[in-house]
Amino acid sequence: MGGLLIAAVGGTVFVFVNTRSPLNPAIVVVLRVLAAIILACMVAMWFLTVRRLRTGGGSPEQTPGPRGRSPFSRGYWLVVIAEVVLLFGGLALLRTWGLPEQANIAWVAFVVGVHFIALGPVWKENSIMVLGAIITVLGVIGFVMAATTALAWVPFVSGVLSGVTLLVGCSVFAWQMSTQVTMSPRP
Repeated sequence: MGGLLIAAVGGTVFVFVNTRSPLNPAIVVVLRVLAAIILACMVAMWFLTVRRLRTGGGSPEQTPGPRGRSPFSRGYWLVVIAEVVLLFGGLALLRTWGLPEQANIAWVAFVVGVHFIALGPVWKENSIMVLGAIITVLGVIGFVMAATTALAWVPFVSGVLSGVTLLVGCSVFAWQMSTQVTMSPRP
């Protein structure tokens, strides 16, 4: 569940950083408030789930993710290292090539999406690959838009929509995990 919380924080950051013009200022506020509310709900679910697990309401083997094992395996760290290299190396290349700043947002979304796709097999959890695929596509769409007159909308498409995807996906997974723990038989 900790990984979901980290991803939800990332999704919230995506929303907060990228909600801006050309969006209406009222929509900016609404999106940021909704992201904060979803994150607060995620934190509450995390605390409730941890408490239930500690009081005998389930076990790590009954929750999604790397069942009964540390999520921070060698494979995980290889994916993270590759992500960091791709992220910062790619941003440096984009800057060198003189691409508009908005292309950076598309690149970040692309790399984050690929990161989730790569983690699916490492954690033997295919559901996160769906989130990764959506975010990767949003990054690619942002790159295409960066070469058009729709450049100003790249932060919304590649940033805000990626953040919303993360928040909604993490909320669904957390809810599933929370209900599994709640419904599991007590020893």
